[in-house]
Amino acid sequence: MFQFRHFTIRQNRCAMKVGTDGVLLGAWAELPERGRVLDIGTGTGLLALMAAQRSPDCRVTAVEVEATAAEQARENVAASPWAHNINIICTDVRHFQTDERYDCILSNPPYYDGTLLPPDAARATARHTDALSYEELAVSVSRLLAPEGTFSVVLPTENTERLITACAARNLYLEALTDVSTTASKPPRRTLLRFSRRNTRTATNHLLLMEKDGKRSAEYAKLTEVFYIK
Repeated sequence: MFQFRHFTIRQNRCAMKVGTDGVLLGAWAELPERGRVLDIGTGTGLLALMAAQRSPDCRVTAVEVEATAAEQARENVAASPWAHNINIICTDVRHFQTDERYDCILSNPPYYDGTLLPPDAARATARHTDALSYEELAVSVSRLLAPEGTFSVVLPTENTERLITACAARNLYLEALTDVSTTASKPPRRTLLRFSRRNTRTATNHLLLMEKDGKRSAEYAKLTEVFYIK
């Protein structure tokens, strides 16, 4: 169980674990004040809940292919203050049919690309790119994104070029990139990216998570202060 300031994330043994990646993306992503938000691969519902907290006038749809995780997400949403704003759908985004287009799409996607599958089948489905490749993710985003919408995602740094290339092939252009390092002495391991249909110059920066004393950096603390209890 993970207790945030305004909601709690409960997770069974099969569900994807709550981690820094999702919290970072949920706090960093650009969200509309009103409109429609789509969370692809919601897992326990973390990103959907963070989006609903930040933009309570938005309607959030979250899709999750794994049935156990989808049910856990529904339970977490039902126990939150934003149950009326969030709809959890158990489906593969590649087959998700809707007439709606989304002003913002979020995803903390699979990242076991080219590695052995983890032993747990549910975690394998959720975390291995054989289940949803970056190319297929880009195709799905292109199909579902509103003309002026944005797509925000967090990836292992070494995988960013593959998604950038896949998105560019669908006329989705990188407009913001933040490399994330745990400490100043370590290279970036995660990267936050935002895409849109606007072919503009990419804004880049760097986020440090921890200071030398092991405490959260001032920038990281400010970014996530509305979510963490401490």
